[in-house]
Amino acid sequence: MLTLQFIPYTEIESLSSVGRIRKLLNIAKENKIVLLEGRLKKEEETELIKATMEEINKDFKGIELSVIYPEKKENSIMKRVRGNLANMLLGDRQGLTIIGPASIVHEIKKDPDKIQLFTEETYPEGNGKSRKKRRNGS
Repeated sequence: MLTLQFIPYTEIESLSSVGRIRKLLNIAKENKIVLLEGRLKKEEETELIKATMEEINKDFKGIELSVIYPEKKENSIMKRVRGNLANMLLGDRQGLTIIGPASIVHEIKKDPDKIQLFTEETYPEGNGKSRKKRRNGS
């Protein structure tokens, strides 16, 4: 079964960087795909990948991570100033971060019109099914 867990930015904004990383990594280790409102800081993304590498074992194969930002097509100086001010006041709430366990999320593709999340579902050993099932969730 494929499980998506939405995390609103308000749920992680009061946590320390280490707390954010731990929370997101623990959810991914439960074989859930995290849909995080907003994004982590670049340093936090780096630390998340580093922490993931330290925890890889036979049961946890790592994570796939992708960040989607809203298109900035507006040319108005006033709109850009307003957007920058909102980011300063509210934090990194724009965009969407997708984090999934590498054992389930095979690939995340982005293009201007859609996000494609390719998953692989492995059946538990001993139930007679050993094949992988491939899904395209666009």
